[in-house]
Amino acid sequence: MKIEGKRLILTKATEKDIEFLCKVESDESLWIYEEDVAENDDNLREKFKTRINGDSCYDFVVTIKEDRLQTPIGFVSVWKYTDWRKSWEVGFSILSQYQNKGYGVESLRLLLGFAFEELKAHKVVGMCNIENIASGKMMSKCSMRLEGTFKDELDWNGKWTDQQFFSILESEYKNN
Repeated sequence: MKIEGKRLILTKATEKDIEFLCKVESDESLWIYEEDVAENDDNLREKFKTRINGDSCYDFVVTIKEDRLQTPIGFVSVWKYTDWRKSWEVGFSILSQYQNKGYGVESLRLLLGFAFEELKAHKVVGMCNIENIASGKMMSKCSMRLEGTFKDELDWNGKWTDQQFFSILESEYKNN
């Protein structure tokens, strides 16, 4: 499955993408605002294999449309947040050398389209460490609204840190 945007292509991850996904997921420089970073090991490979073969999480590899080699520049994911409420959660990571070029925003917009149009989501949420200003701005640019802040939610770098909670409803998505 492919989702094409203006400058990007999101391709549903397959088992051939597991090494790339593990490399990104375990790269501490990309997850500096997280409480912990996954180890690049067999457990992580098994996690992605389960996700790829299941129906409660969708991982997409992000590539630039004009790149003939289709070099991966990151990945975005959407997974069930609350099944009976038709809520899904998003996550995203763009490699450092491709950040600040609008690729994150475009890939998130494409992912939101998939969530609402294909998965029939009622609501999509995203969360980030309050210190992760770029993530918050990215979600805001994609019409996700800051719903609230969870106080002292994350044990990050040896101190308790707030986490922001963003969301967008299907009706809001359709009105954009």
